[in-house]
Amino acid sequence: MHHFRRVIAVTKKLLLAFAALFGAVLFFRMLLLPGLQAIFHPDDSVTSLLRRTGIIVSAVLAYWAYVRIVEDRNASELRPATLAIILGGASGSLLMAISMLLVLALGAYEITAYHGLQHGLLGVAGLIVIAAALEEIAYRCILFRILETAWGTVPALCLQSVIFALGHLENIEGRASMQELVTMIVSVTLTGALWTLVFVLSRNLWVATANHAAWNFTIILSGLPLSGIEDWRRMAPMVGEYRGPAWLTGGLFGPESSIVTIVMLAVTVAAMLYWAKRKNRLIGGATRRVDALKPLQPEARHA
Repeated sequence: MHHFRRVIAVTKKLLLAFAALFGAVLFFRMLLLPGLQAIFHPDDSVTSLLRRTGIIVSAVLAYWAYVRIVEDRNASELRPATLAIILGGASGSLLMAISMLLVLALGAYEITAYHGLQHGLLGVAGLIVIAAALEEIAYRCILFRILETAWGTVPALCLQSVIFALGHLENIEGRASMQELVTMIVSVTLTGALWTLVFVLSRNLWVATANHAAWNFTIILSGLPLSGIEDWRRMAPMVGEYRGPAWLTGGLFGPESSIVTIVMLAVTVAAMLYWAKRKNRLIGGATRRVDALKPLQPEARHA
């Protein structure tokens, strides 16, 4: 009965948090943005900027309100942390770049042309940051953190990472073989665990977002598919093509599903989990408030 009551309590919190998040974003997109357009008549570029800015601001404000009203605490995970954000972004880009360079060295990936910086690439970068921030709020700040307060860091990390992976199935579903689907689930589960551990070690939304966005944007710059999405390849500075088997290149899903990336992720996640344990960053189920954990100092976060 005690466990049942805990499940009910967690479910209520999750429903309330996600309702606040999606409700705020829908309110902006369906009501506030059209109202601003009707009053000020902005051109397409200004409208695009308003839409992107409004979505992320609405999401952050909704999450902040949920934390303040429902959890009755300061949303410390929203604080600015400039150095840690820079290091988080650099490490995310470096991890993905190392994997792609290894695949390139093995002859399974080839750069066939270089076009330089393309028009619209800056806009793509903005979309990548917004998408990463929304996913980090939904999966790490809401889903993982609420699960963590009930059952502890490791169980919450595992469950949230699998859910994160399943949410990406639609990117290649209907086009991929069973082997590619299984590889993709393993890869994205590990990627979700990576970003969760970045959040665990930093307790900062923006550090996890920077790592996530930089990882994704590095793939876009290479001219390879991003999580099975081909839309932005034409804007990439480089034109990249596969020359090897899907298990090595990543196939339809892109370099994230390469065996090279999977091995690198597994080693990185294991090392970060060990580090988090050594630094006493892991908590047990319902033992202490997560916000009682003090963030690591910027120089310690990426030692």
